[in-house]
Amino acid sequence: MKEYKIHSGWQNTLHEVIYEADTPMGKIFDLLLFVLIILSVILVMLESVDEIDENYHRPLLVMEWIITGFFTLEYIARIISIKKPWKYIFSFYGVIDFISTIPLYLSYILAGSQVLIAVRAFRLLRIFRILKLVKFMGEASQLKSALKASRTKIAVFIYVVLILSVIMGTIMYLIESDEAGFTSIPRSIYWTIVTLTTVGYGDIAPETNFGQFLATVIMILGYGIIAVPTGIVTVEFSKHGKEKAGTNVVHTNTQACPSCTAEKHRDDAKHCYNCGELL
Repeated sequence: MKEYKIHSGWQNTLHEVIYEADTPMGKIFDLLLFVLIILSVILVMLESVDEIDENYHRPLLVMEWIITGFFTLEYIARIISIKKPWKYIFSFYGVIDFISTIPLYLSYILAGSQVLIAVRAFRLLRIFRILKLVKFMGEASQLKSALKASRTKIAVFIYVVLILSVIMGTIMYLIESDEAGFTSIPRSIYWTIVTLTTVGYGDIAPETNFGQFLATVIMILGYGIIAVPTGIVTVEFSKHGKEKAGTNVVHTNTQACPSCTAEKHRDDAKHCYNCGELL
């Protein structure tokens, strides 16, 4: 049985439902929130289609107001259910929740501001907490560590690619004529980067035999270059995976501190690791 010293009974219940996904009501609330977020993003996309907006503008607007009303009540409930509201208000999710709630209200003051409702897509990040994907969060943390450990090697690699692009682009500028589209060195560098990354827009193309030969070399080189950063990250990811395998895995849950809203507490934790409050 959990003990609470900072809230009344209804605030405790509200906190359990809104901030935690370990309880049945918490899971239902978060899954409902997840569905509404997806529905809201779909509505924004539909409203951007002129034909659909002309024929179904009013139903879409009514549905958007219903969803906005729910998000408004949810935002207020999150604030009043914790001891230190500013911890949530100025947190990442707090800012995203606020920005994704106000656009429809602002649309009556600032024309076109309702398009900001698409920011609600960021709230889909809550799926990791909603579904309690501890395993996936652990893998995401491992990937983050691998990317962090690879940042120096990747930075050097990008630097080399940029130098190579400048050299190749300059050579192509000297070889090709303005009629082929290579009107300046920056534009030639742009073509080199597009070709080297195998994107190939096709808006510029070499016409001379030597230019086409050099383009072929750059294309082939591009396939090898793409594999380099992938290999760097893969090696680091494998290294961190072996290190993790040799350690004891500590299971965490979705328990959120009713005081500072900190999450990812250990299953056997009785106090918040961040502020020391009783969980």
